[in-house]
Parts: sequence; structure tokens; C-alpha cells
Amino acid sequence: MNWLLVIGGAMVGAPLRYLTDRAVQSRHGSGFPWGTFTVNVTGCLVLGLLTGAASHLQLLLGTGLCGALTTYSTFSYETLRLAETGARLQAVVNVAASVAAGLGAAFAGAALARM
Repeated sequence: MNWLLVIGGAMVGAPLRYLTDRAVQSRHGSGFPWGTFTVNVTGCLVLGLLTGAASHLQLLLGTGLCGALTTYSTFSYETLRLAETGARLQAVVNVAASVAAGLGAAFAGAALARM
């Protein structure tokens, strides 16, 4: 039964990631990967909110939805592409901002969950 919860969450998370990434990126003309940044920080916030949630919610929303919504591989690839194309400062900003915003969102979500 647990694997069905993960699959159900992923079925929502994967298309949500794609659609959110495309919608956000289309509004920004820069080469900075705002779409990936947005989905990754949002996933961190949701995971923080799930702190202490029932096991089935963690499987459905944490592992399934957030696992499909967020993407470390795309973050890594886009950072590499920025560096390779000479946008080294943007690559460094992407790494620093993603880590800081992701951790901040996770802490904020956990704090909200405790309230």
C-alpha cells in the first residue's frame, strides 16, 4: 500500500514540476534557472510542513509529491551549464541561493507545522 501513496504523489508532482518550471521560466528572460529554483524551494517548504505528519502523508506528499516536484539533477545540470557558458557568477548565486532558500523554506515549514 505504501508504494501506491508514493506513486500517487509522484503522479501529481512530476507534471506540477514541469508546468511550474515552464510557467516561471517563461516570465523571466534571464538565463538564470528560476523555474528549478522555485520548485526546489517550494518542495523544501512542503517537506518542512510535513515534519511530524502521519506516515501516510509523508509517503504521499513528502516522498511522492516532493520527490517528483524537486530536482537535484536539473539543479546540478543548469548550474553546470551556467558555468560552462561563462555565467560563473550566476552559477555561484544559483548554488548559494538554492541552498540558503531551501534550508530557509524547510525551517519555515517546520516552524509553521509546530504552530
